[in-house]
Amino acid sequence: QVQLVESGGGLVQAGGSLRLSCAASGRTFSSYAMGWFRQAPGKERDIVAAINWSGVSTYYADSVKGRFTISRDNAKNTVYLQMNNLKPEDTAIYYCNAVMSVAGMPRPSLDYWGKGTLVTVSS
Repeated sequence: QVQLVESGGGLVQAGGSLRLSCAASGRTFSSYAMGWFRQAPGKERDIVAAINWSGVSTYYADSVKGRFTISRDNAKNTVYLQMNNLKPEDTAIYYCNAVMSVAGMPRPSLDYWGKGTLVTVSS
């Protein structure tokens, strides 16, 4: 079973940047497509970005295109989310999960979640 640990969140002013990390355990990490999701208070958890196993193919939600960049280091079993030009509406708990595909609307493929990491963007 793959374990997921998210980190890197914090409080930042609008226009600032943060880099999130998702450390995954398990030897099969490099075979999974991975995604970042977020859940704002009172809202559903939505996909933010996804990346295929090799890092060649990516997906971004329209709301973050041009501001966020997803990447991965399979040697370190880690997926990253570089977030630039942050906006107050980016405030949420951010989670990572495996996804079935980066095509279409990526959906989580694991039926469990890590604790997530809180990102708060002040105006």
